[in-house]
Parts: sequence; C-alpha cells; structure tokens
Amino acid sequence: MNIGFWLQRQAQVAPDRPALFLGRDLVASYGAFHDRAARVAGWLVAQGVKPGDRVAIFMKNCPDLLIVQYGIWYAGAACVPINAKLHGREAAWIIENSGTCVTFSSPGLTDALRDAGVDCPVIDVTTADYAAALACDPIIPLPQAADDLAWLFYTSGTTGRPKGVMISHRMLVLVSLAYLADVDAVRADDIALYAAPMSHGAGLYNMIHVRMGARHVCPPSGGFEEPEIFDLARHFGNIHMFAAPTMIKRMTSVAKATGERGEGLRSIVYGGGPMYVADIVEAVDHFGPIFIQIYGQGEAPMGITALTREEVADRSHPRWRERLASVGRAQSPVEVRIGDAAGAPVPVGTPGEIMVRSEVAMTGYWQNPEATAKTVVDGWLMTGDVGFMDEDGYVTMQDRSKDLIISGGTNIYPREVEEALLTHADVHEVSVIGRPNAEWGEDVVAFVVMVPGADLDPAALDAHCLSQIARFKRPKAYFAVPELPKNNYGKVLKTELRTRLTHMG
Repeated sequence: MNIGFWLQRQAQVAPDRPALFLGRDLVASYGAFHDRAARVAGWLVAQGVKPGDRVAIFMKNCPDLLIVQYGIWYAGAACVPINAKLHGREAAWIIENSGTCVTFSSPGLTDALRDAGVDCPVIDVTTADYAAALACDPIIPLPQAADDLAWLFYTSGTTGRPKGVMISHRMLVLVSLAYLADVDAVRADDIALYAAPMSHGAGLYNMIHVRMGARHVCPPSGGFEEPEIFDLARHFGNIHMFAAPTMIKRMTSVAKATGERGEGLRSIVYGGGPMYVADIVEAVDHFGPIFIQIYGQGEAPMGITALTREEVADRSHPRWRERLASVGRAQSPVEVRIGDAAGAPVPVGTPGEIMVRSEVAMTGYWQNPEATAKTVVDGWLMTGDVGFMDEDGYVTMQDRSKDLIISGGTNIYPREVEEALLTHADVHEVSVIGRPNAEWGEDVVAFVVMVPGADLDPAALDAHCLSQIARFKRPKAYFAVPELPKNNYGKVLKTELRTRLTHMG
C-alpha cells in the first residue's frame, strides 16, 4: 500500500479540516494539501518521473516540504530527504548516489546545490517553476506494493560516507501504527510541531499525524529556537514534537532561566542519541510528565524500543533510575535480542550487541551489498549498539560497539563515565573516549564543557568520579572545551575528538 493514500483518505473524510501551518498562519486545509500534492505528482509524471524513481528534498522545515513529499508518493516515486544543514557538496553526493532525477529545494539551499554542480533539475519552492508544478493537472495517487521503496534515508555518516537505508511503504506503515500502540495517542486536535529536521525523526512521525487528521506546524524560523517553540505551544496547545536529547537540555535550560513552564506542550518524544539520567530528571521536574523515549536508528526508523511517559516520569518503582537509564522495551512489531560475537543470545543482564528482527528493519542499503551483508545477518539487524536486557525486558544501551574502551583487558563503557560526570554541578556536557596506551591498551579521557563561570578542576572531577564509579573507570585526563563537536543531528562526533587527541601527541 502507498502510504500517501493516508492523505487522500483524510482529505475525503475532512477536506476542510486545518492541516498545514507556518507559525500561526494556516497554509492549507486537508483538501488543499491533497490537491497540491496531486498536482506536484502530475507535474512529476509529466517530467518523465516513473514509479520507483528517486526524488530528493533538500529543504528547510516548511509546509511545502510535506506537499512535495506526498506528491512524490502520489507519483509512485521514492523520496530522498536530505538534512538542510548539510553542505551543498554533501547533499550533491547523496543526490548523485541515489540516482535522483529531480530535487526540490528552498531558499538558501538552491544556490548551494548549483554551486556543487548538481546536474538534475532543482526546483526551488519559492519560484515560478514550483508555481507551475502546483498549476499542473492533478493525478490520482498511484498504487504501490508494500515492499516498494518509499523513503531512501542516508545515515549521518559519522564514520565515513553515509549509506542509503531503503525504507519501504510497509516499514512506514508499521512504524506509524506502532506509534499509536507503544508511544503516544494521536487525535485530530493535536499539533505536530516540526522543530527538528523533517528529513529525520521528526518527519517520520508526520504520517501518523496525517492519518489521524492532526495539524502540522512549521516554525517560521524553519528550525529549533526555544522561545519560538514555547510561543507556538502556548498559542496552539496539544503540541507533539520530536526532539534530540540535546534539544531537551537546551529547552530546560532556557525555560528555567526565563520562567517558562512549557504551557501547551503535550508530548515530547526523544531519541537519536544518549539521554543522560540527570538531564531527563531535570526536564521532568520542570515540565512534568510530557516526555517519551524511543530508540531506533536509520536502519530501523524510530521503531525498536519505547519508554512510556509514565515510565519516564515514575519515581516510585524501586528500580526507576535503572529503567530511566534504559531505552525501554521492544515495540509491538519488533523482536529484540542481545547477542554475542556470533549472534547467539546471551544471559539476562549480560552485555552484547543489540539485535533486531522485524519488518520495521531494513532489508538492505542502497546499492551496497557488502555493507548490507555485514549489517543484516540471518534475518537479524546488527545495530552496532552494545547493551543488555534485564529480566523485565528493558534494554539499556551502553554505547556504540566502536566506542567501547578496553583498558587492561576490561571493558569500560563511556556512557557510564559520562553519566557520573554529568551529576557534577559544574559540568554542562561531556564526552568520554579511549586514548591509546602502550601498556594498558587504552586510557579513559574526558572532554568537558563546563557551566558558565566554572573552571575545570581535574582533582575535583576525579574525586567526584571515585565517589560513583570504580577507580579503573575514571578518566586519566580531562580536557576543557568550549563545545563538543556534533553532526547535524546533534550527535557528538567522537571521531573528531579522537583526531584532536592524535594532534595533541
């Protein structure tokens, strides 16, 4: 089934229901949303786009992004969403690798693509070319098989060139329905607020909100600005949004500094990186029980595990802190296993690789059979994440397998050390990596962002670590940095920190 049909059905049921907003301003009802998408589809077909072709979207968050996305699906093509924060050359590489035949862009990005030498047509949604597409005769949405390519998602590429994850219509339908079963309810009076990139997690949740007839709001800034989010939440109410953990930390800091209480925020789903216990405790204490955690990756988008709002906010369970440090339990369509080096299951509580078997998981990477063979083994997706599962099914992710530190033959998980350091009042952010050591294999070192006005005191941080974790796990060196290097999704680039260590000698 073509997941784009969900828009067509909503337009049939409630054509006058408000659908797309730019800030407080209504841009389109569901009837108009459907009509414009059908016209974009008609234009694409007239340009020779065929079912299965790839059409890229390199746009900042805006209502036309959704119109284009559903237009691509209506035409039977697959969308290639590209993070608007990428450099033009990075976007051009994705366009070339995916075999994209048309790219839609927005102001500020169009020139970047042309400067990078993109040779496919580039349609800026503020130009006459796009207006001509919207004036084209609409077409009836084309049917698609469940396993046809719907979304070609390129990984963040923290360790090299990004890989194209092939996401089918079936995967999008299952992830969307699992949202209702395991994450949150969606009602017609809810608001999906897109403050995180719609090319990533935030955009993957648009489908279930379309299916349920909710409203879709893009901030006028096109991105993440805390005062803007608080203002829109007060205006609309019933706000759902997806946020990376770093975004929640920023929202909490701004809210506490300005007296904001988050009026109108109903649900904030977080994922995409480690959420430290100290940070989520602080956020719940300030905003209340509005937070829900999910764990997924591009290869199994948003759909591996979930920790409900009740579990995130619970402080009565005897093991609430351990559960809060977890990423929750398997979502409905998913089987999760913790495996050893050979993929065999390990005992409860034993660390190993997190493995996933589900129709939510990808079948492979785009034109990359070698990488596919390493990642999908005997029907299991090898996530590359190290963690363990307790007797109640809660999965605790310790680290990426490549980030594991082995010192003196003993495994040390950076996240455990980071969690300990973050409970120090003077530490704002921290990232822990391994430094080569001829005798021990690796040493633990920490890059630390101090709170404003605080100076790094290695002795104080050392004493703090020794009060919470084993002596052999404590960092052997601390480096003060003004900020941590991050990619466009807010993930810390530990590869860059390792490069800095090399240059330090």
